[in-house]
Amino acid sequence: MIKLILHGCNGKMGQVVAAEADIDEEIEIVAGIDKFAAAKHNPFPVYEDSSHVKEKADVILDFSVPNALPGLLELSRKTSTPLVVATTGLSPQNLEEMRQHSKETAVFHAANMSVGINLMYELIQKAASVFGDKFDIEITEKHHNSKIDAPSGTAYALADAVNEVFLNSRHYVYGRHSKTDKRSVNEIGIHAIRGGTIAGEHTVMFAGDDEILEITHSAHSRRIFALGSLTAVKFMAGKKSGLYTMSDALLDQSPVTNIYTNNDRAMITMNGLPYNPVILADLFGALADQD
Repeated sequence: MIKLILHGCNGKMGQVVAAEADIDEEIEIVAGIDKFAAAKHNPFPVYEDSSHVKEKADVILDFSVPNALPGLLELSRKTSTPLVVATTGLSPQNLEEMRQHSKETAVFHAANMSVGINLMYELIQKAASVFGDKFDIEITEKHHNSKIDAPSGTAYALADAVNEVFLNSRHYVYGRHSKTDKRSVNEIGIHAIRGGTIAGEHTVMFAGDDEILEITHSAHSRRIFALGSLTAVKFMAGKKSGLYTMSDALLDQSPVTNIYTNNDRAMITMNGLPYNPVILADLFGALADQD
């Protein structure tokens, strides 16, 4: 059983995470941290400050606000407990603090805990590498009217993923109010929409001559982020140091680590497959039977 400390347990996401953890046979929340500790009734002790936590845990999960990060890093350092940061709106300084902390104690950070979004990063990079400078790139994100940061951390992460393809040569343009000059080829537009109860929707548009490709991810509830964060918690249990992302967690779940192809030949590398001649013979026999 993985023992978890949940920071931001009384927030909207924190309550969804707590509900999902309650039915997960591998995870037990042993303590919570929340500025409004008495706001909700929880089946575990809740502290107003991270420095007051007495319980020992295998992982700390954070769904809160950026200014709480220093206290969590200190708790993680003091107890040598891996930290999963699911909070958005982090500053460059916050990111650097996590990088430094990860040299001694493991840190997991993802701008979005959805499995689908993390696959989307790879899809848009593939599209950008194919289209190159021939297509303009615009990113639109939609969220509920209570979301504080704009654009979202996920929108930035999507832009950064595309920009990597262009060796970080593109600059970001946020909306186009009062702009009078023509759109340049080396920019990525980022636009934010806030309204209603939208859990989250992100679209990356590639617009070329006479055709448009849009890649969209829609979150229908907060549950997908909770499930993704618990996947991260399970992945981080036992980690000593290093900075990890959702890609690491997803790769850890897959037996196939790489597939290489060259004309009519292919090489597959697999994780966790025991060296057993019978198993290997059966595997390659099954592959040979496929036309």
